[in-house]
Formats: sequence, structure tokens, C-alpha cells
Amino acid sequence: MTSTGTHTRRAGTDAAARTAGPQVWDDMTVEVALSLMAAARTRHLVICDADGRRTGRVTLARLTTVRNGSGYTDQVRLRDLVEGRVALTAPTAAPAEAGPAPRHRPLGILSRSR
Repeated sequence: MTSTGTHTRRAGTDAAARTAGPQVWDDMTVEVALSLMAAARTRHLVICDADGRRTGRVTLARLTTVRNGSGYTDQVRLRDLVEGRVALTAPTAAPAEAGPAPRHRPLGILSRSR
């Protein structure tokens, strides 16, 4: 009789593995989250609310898409991603298609382009 090893697995182990990772507050900005991910060398973050409850998970690819999107501002927070308040659209024009940027612009004057 040959004995074979048994592998026990706790319920939810797979789910825990998918959500494991650095936990961050939902009021963190996208830029700070990207910096943190680079420093931690991780591909995702677990987002928690003010009570410490997990509210979502965000990947490096999604944060990069948001940052490069047309609806991005430096005020976008991770909670905006969880709640779906940020459009995940591509920029309207690639930098090469937009033309060269002006080298000198008088202070206080904003150019309007459409």
C-alpha cells in the first residue's frame, strides 16, 4: 500500500491570492499609486476605504490607461476608479499627431485649440 500525500486547501485561498498585495487608501491619487507600485515592484494594489474594508483592486495596466486618458487630471483618486467616475478613454491625439509644442509663450496667456 502506497500512501499519497494529501493537499488540503482552505476555502477562499484562490480569492485571497488574487486580492493579496499592498493595501492602500482609496483617497490616494493615481500618480502616487503608480509611484508606489514602481517602488514595491507590484502589478496591482488592493484599495481600502476609510474603515479598512477592501473596496477594489487596481492593476498597473488600468492605472496607466487612466493616466494616459483624456479625462485624467492630477486630482483623480483611486476611489474614483472604484466608483466608475473616470472615463477610460484614450487621448484624443497622440503627441506626435498634435504637432510641436510652442517653445516660448507669454506669461498669463493660455492658448485655446480645438
